[in-house]
Amino acid sequence: MRERFGSKSAIVTLIAMTLAVFTYVTTESLPIGLLPLIAKDFVTSASAVGLLVTGYGLIIVVVSLPLTQLTRRVPRRRLLCILLGVFVVATCLSAVAWNYWLLMGARMVTALSQALFWAVVTPAAAGLFRAEVRGRAMSILYAGGSVAALAGIPAGTWLGQQTSWRVAFFALSGLGLLVLVTVAVSLPDTPAGRGAADRGSEPDRGRYLSIVATTAMAITGAFTAFTYISPFLSGVSGFAESSIGPLLLARGIAGLAGVFVVGYLVDRHGWLTMTALIGLQVLALGGQYAFGASQVATVVAISLSGFTLAGLTAVLGSRVLVYAPGESVMASAGTSTAFNTGITAGALFGSVLLPGPGVRSTALVGALLSLVAFAIVLAEPVFSSQRKAAPATADEPLPEDIRVT
Repeated sequence: MRERFGSKSAIVTLIAMTLAVFTYVTTESLPIGLLPLIAKDFVTSASAVGLLVTGYGLIIVVVSLPLTQLTRRVPRRRLLCILLGVFVVATCLSAVAWNYWLLMGARMVTALSQALFWAVVTPAAAGLFRAEVRGRAMSILYAGGSVAALAGIPAGTWLGQQTSWRVAFFALSGLGLLVLVTVAVSLPDTPAGRGAADRGSEPDRGRYLSIVATTAMAITGAFTAFTYISPFLSGVSGFAESSIGPLLLARGIAGLAGVFVVGYLVDRHGWLTMTALIGLQVLALGGQYAFGASQVATVVAISLSGFTLAGLTAVLGSRVLVYAPGESVMASAGTSTAFNTGITAGALFGSVLLPGPGVRSTALVGALLSLVAFAIVLAEPVFSSQRKAAPATADEPLPEDIRVT
């Protein structure tokens, strides 16, 4: 297995980077679970604690591209070690913060490191493996995010409830230190721009821009519905509050399955895999809206939407490495910005819908936005820059670089 997939060193490094993804995603959303404890400790409101997450996401949206541009010539190992070092120190500072504003400042510094981390980690991890298995490697890498939602945030919340919210942040800082040491020892010191995955294997600006647009629309649709899934489950489907945790766990398990299923498909059928996932998301969110009063149908719908959303994160990382029109680190920063913009916009759209049409409408609007994304991804081959540059005639075979992959 190791001979066919990658070397022992590459696999160890990939596991460390997957753990880094897990740690960052857990840290980003952990204040949600620890909200009452942090609010009580600092004698502040729940909305103020909520800004620790909202502000974090906005920082990622704003600085991803400029920070990536500024650091694009820094060798990957050095840059990742700096980012992980910043994460360790800032998360430790979060744990010892003696007032709300110091905690906010520490969180914003962590967000700065995460914004750049998303751009760098994909090409750095992919460069360790052959092109034929990079999709599988990316599915393992992004599984860290799914496991964070499934286990990391609940575990951090539990630890904070049993001890102190500060202990949970200390634990994440320690985990980050372990990742930092592993990456420093095992990641090759490849100069920037010289890695095997530092440029797209089939550069195509048209398809890349289509992927960015598809990402923004699909993620906006997903989070318009998902941000308010708890009131939907209780208010529309009639589930008891005590059932929401297990239901979200089931959704998380489906998401983890989605990441690994995509890993086995994306290397050979990238475009078809992405198209199928977005089509399934349209059906899932449409079904959630239409059959929301049925508890069985709702469980199926939210599990399917969990499967598609997590699968999309894995397919994006892989396809960017194929079609990046320039440096893959800049292309990854672009899709990361689109992804996080979708998260923020989805939450905003949902908040506007709640006092008017109501929580059930969030699933409908999410489905409609996903339908727009589906139309864009269907048309993606038409947007290909290579197709425009060298159109095939009826007597000529399609060039390899415009085949639908």
